[in-house]
Amino acid sequence: MNFSFDRNVIRWIIIISSFFIISLILLNTYTFFQNFKVEERSKMNTWSVAIKDIGTPKLNDEVNIVTDHVITETIINTPVLVMSEDGELSTSRNIDEDLLKDPRYVQELVEQFKSENTPIEVSMDSDSKQLIYYGNSPLLNKLKYYPLALLLIILLFAAVVYFFYRSSKIAEQNKLWTGMAKETAHQIGTPLSSLVGWAEILKSENVNPEYITEIEKDIDRLKTITERFSKIGSVPILKTVNIVEVTNSSFEYLKSRSSKLINFEIVIPDRKIDVKLNEQLFSWTIENLVKNAIDAMKGKGDLKLELKQLENQVFITVSDTGKGIPKLSFNKIFEPGYTTKKRGWGLGLSLSKRIIEDYHNGKIKVLNSEIGKGTTLQIMLKQD
Repeated sequence: MNFSFDRNVIRWIIIISSFFIISLILLNTYTFFQNFKVEERSKMNTWSVAIKDIGTPKLNDEVNIVTDHVITETIINTPVLVMSEDGELSTSRNIDEDLLKDPRYVQELVEQFKSENTPIEVSMDSDSKQLIYYGNSPLLNKLKYYPLALLLIILLFAAVVYFFYRSSKIAEQNKLWTGMAKETAHQIGTPLSSLVGWAEILKSENVNPEYITEIEKDIDRLKTITERFSKIGSVPILKTVNIVEVTNSSFEYLKSRSSKLINFEIVIPDRKIDVKLNEQLFSWTIENLVKNAIDAMKGKGDLKLELKQLENQVFITVSDTGKGIPKLSFNKIFEPGYTTKKRGWGLGLSLSKRIIEDYHNGKIKVLNSEIGKGTTLQIMLKQD
């Protein structure tokens, strides 16, 4: 309890500290941007004075040369338009001359520069004035997008850390489930051996053979469950088997042990279809889907399993008339721990997804579902 509390406190300290650091960086960037903008304004004011001096006939040629040099060096990269009072273009700097031949382009630039910086008015003489429109320099424009780039980098870094943490947590959970599964298989082994012995004793006691047959079926069932759990965490061996027979066997087993209020229907080809499978794990998947359908119908309704072959693919659908699944939950139902039942760990469908997609290189999905009418789940396996 204390460890969990301390970990949450540390997590919040890290989050708050990160936000504080990001805020400081953004604030400093904004301050630097504004200071740089003020510096450019100061340069443009100097440039406006130089423009006025060049236009003054009292200055000698040497002074004009120096002033022109000041003009050139002051605004090396800043785009500038100098307009007369009647809106005519007088001169420009750092703008493509060919583009300035279009009056509409010039007007668009004027509006853009006005939105970026306040125009500077220059009195050339007693009768005329000029307006200097200037935009942000390329460096200032780059600086404007710096906070966005910084945020993207921080978000990317946070995403990497999150996925690393999530992957580590999932790996830890997988080790836990694998250990629990193998331990369960080991624990079942002892009473299972005893049950086999007791079944042999019952045979010698003239017990009704039908009872012994049913007991042996359940013993075989326990052996299958033990094999399934022992295979979790290891790569299963795939063998070529008749998928029609395996599917039918798993379906019939659950049918004989389920509520009589459920109308079971199976539609399968009357021929052999060979697919590379791990028989125990595949039958486990079929049982999980059928049990999930039974739970969705609360033990009453219609359940249909259909198997068909299209070219080199085999499709198995399990349909029920249960409560249905919201469209937003189509993918969530395959996540470990997701369940809508009051009881249960929500592992059946997640295990089925892992068995089909990771071990058999197939696909499993919600084919369709409608609230209050039912759901159809589909498995796709390749024959190659």
